[in-house]
Amino acid sequence: LTFPLLSVTLLVSFGSSMLYGYNLAVVNSPAEHIKAFYNTTWFQRYGHGLGPAPLTLLYALTVSIFALGGLGGSLLVGVLVERYGRNGALSRSALLVLLAGGFMGFSRELGSPEMVIIGRSITGIHSGGCTAPSSWLSPLQPFLGGWRRLCIPTGSVEGIFICLGVFSAQVLSLPELLGKDRFWPLFLSVVVVPASVQLLLLHCFPESPRYLLIERNDVCGATKALQRFLGSPEVQDVIEEMQEEQRSLSSMEMASVWQLLRERSLRWQTLSVAVLNAGMQLSGIDAIWFYTNTIFENAGIPVSQIPYTTMGTGAIEVVAGLIGCFTIERVGRRPLIITGFCAMGVCSAGITISLLLQAALPWMRYVSVACVVGIIAGFCMGPAGVPFLMTAELFTQSHRPAAYIVGGSLNWLCNFTVGFIFPFLQMSAGAFCYLVFCGVCLLVALYVYLVIPETKNKTFMEISHIFA
Repeated sequence: LTFPLLSVTLLVSFGSSMLYGYNLAVVNSPAEHIKAFYNTTWFQRYGHGLGPAPLTLLYALTVSIFALGGLGGSLLVGVLVERYGRNGALSRSALLVLLAGGFMGFSRELGSPEMVIIGRSITGIHSGGCTAPSSWLSPLQPFLGGWRRLCIPTGSVEGIFICLGVFSAQVLSLPELLGKDRFWPLFLSVVVVPASVQLLLLHCFPESPRYLLIERNDVCGATKALQRFLGSPEVQDVIEEMQEEQRSLSSMEMASVWQLLRERSLRWQTLSVAVLNAGMQLSGIDAIWFYTNTIFENAGIPVSQIPYTTMGTGAIEVVAGLIGCFTIERVGRRPLIITGFCAMGVCSAGITISLLLQAALPWMRYVSVACVVGIIAGFCMGPAGVPFLMTAELFTQSHRPAAYIVGGSLNWLCNFTVGFIFPFLQMSAGAFCYLVFCGVCLLVALYVYLVIPETKNKTFMEISHIFA
């Protein structure tokens, strides 16, 4: 890997994937402080506080509105990239984060809960609209010796940085740092730091070579960009390969989402993408990220120990993500995703059992912590990254964009559903609420075992023949 190529990959990952992970976990620790702010503000405005149900509803909206913003951003990303290029789209997304940070950072000073909700929705638009680091690396695959020797798929870089983003939010939430009541607006607005770094440094790098050649037909610009990224004047082979792709795309009619859904020969592939993406979010991982402290509190973990326990789960998450990245090309897609969903299902049932028995057996609280760790580790080793990878492998280029829209939309909608409903599910079902996630995980694992073939080292025609 050349230094410019490694630098731009890390920069894009730092300002997009890591920021996404941070926003998933940032609302977990300050939940009680934010609820207290909402209640105080409501009392100042109307002369009475909020009841438990309306307060839970308002906070659940604050948590889950991030996913609705993400859905909107994912639908807008194509327009942004087409109009402004990848660098331009990233820069404008970073500006959105600065705006969101301002809303959340000054919300308490201005006595406005609405500013927190608006800020969360804007960060969601950024996360949904950020172009992935793999879009930089895909046209350079033949030259990525460093990554290929490590057997790391380029898209897995995103998964590692998402885990790092979650972990950084958990570290900053410690009482010694930003975990106190007076710091929660600052804690939410830390998102401006990676966005500012990306905004300042992105102009130091050329535009994506693939975008320049295929979208803008700028051969000279693409050549210069490749020469800089690869550190070599000999880039003609890559240029010819991208020109071949350009000719192929120009003669290809891209399928719409409606055409994809009506295509009988791709029905099982489309259903598989829907099951994987919906199952990834309905597995309960979002409930763990959004409400970790509440889960540990209900499990009987002492309040003073919860921030450190949460941080420990984040560290294990990073390790599990690295293990998944290094093993996916050796083990294959199916074993990782089946094992991951099965582990998550068993651990979800384990949380229910431990909560039911903790009154009689106090040591069951540690079983709850172990089960939360098991859910996170199982998710990061398989379901976290494999669905995105398999979406690309199950479809040809003509149907791939539509498949990503279907999968991405379900992903964000299910993220919103879990974030919004989980507090009420927990209030109504108690310990049994985790059995819902257990059932989802085991059903998805069964579906993958029965329907989805191994896609490692297989062509699209081979995969299509297996489905047929």
